[in-house]
Amino acid sequence: MGRQNESFVATFTLTGIPHAPELGTPLFGIFLVIYALTLVGNLLILLVTKADSHLRTPMYYFLANLSFIDMWFSTVTVPKILMSLLSPDGGAISFHSCVAPLYFFHCLGNTECFLYTVMSFDRYLAITYPLRYATMMSGKICALLAGGTWLSGAIQSAAQTALTFRLPFCGPNQIEHYLCDAPPILRLACAETSVNEMVIFVNIGVVASGCCFLIFLSYVSIVHSILKIRTAEGRHKAFQTCVSHCIVVLCFFVPGLIIYLRPGSKHIMDRIITIFQTMITPMLNPLVYTLRNKEVKMALLKGILYRL
Repeated sequence: MGRQNESFVATFTLTGIPHAPELGTPLFGIFLVIYALTLVGNLLILLVTKADSHLRTPMYYFLANLSFIDMWFSTVTVPKILMSLLSPDGGAISFHSCVAPLYFFHCLGNTECFLYTVMSFDRYLAITYPLRYATMMSGKICALLAGGTWLSGAIQSAAQTALTFRLPFCGPNQIEHYLCDAPPILRLACAETSVNEMVIFVNIGVVASGCCFLIFLSYVSIVHSILKIRTAEGRHKAFQTCVSHCIVVLCFFVPGLIIYLRPGSKHIMDRIITIFQTMITPMLNPLVYTLRNKEVKMALLKGILYRL
């Protein structure tokens, strides 16, 4: 009978980013600029890799996938933040409207996790087996690997989302975050959430840590192979390519592991760390790959000169 008398939540309220009222407009401007830079930077990567024949290689194929993910990763989160900063009611979101953002947030995040692992494997093959690389990483193999990352991310996210929203929510309805994410939503459930927390631990702790370990093994082998390269120029080029990848891997994995290995945490720093992962990292990826990559810079310069 008690179960029948429960009133279930129809609307959630995202508490957003804690800030003084007078900082709302400046924060809106800053986040809007970051969002615009993210879209422009990643769109440029997509256009350059498509237009320049010299960049139609496995590495740039996976980089184009990464740019596509980052564009949508920001789009899932940033517009809602901007709305909450402008309007007092901008944080209100219906129960069903919370499902799609949670699904796409985790789908894109999981896909990016697997994609970084594939990219490290690609660099391992390119540096360790340069003569056989073109055969080993054919267009068909690249498409299968990229497709596998998207499929794995979608399946993991579907499981996470289904487990989260099968729970009853009787109140309170305030999500202590600026987006619909599993850990803060679970804290509102009026039922046992140990299974969900175990899934989060396996999904993030085991899978993401496993991906980190595979990436680490790839780079240990890569460094070993690089040290065998006889010319200083060859070693420098190989190291430069790998350093770019290591930077973006660290920027992505470290915040994620900090947040999701502590699903019960309510610390305000979790939201700040998530901002770094969902806003700053997608903006930095194009800068890291273009500023440290001579081929991409040359392709961009050629495109600009051609337009002029």
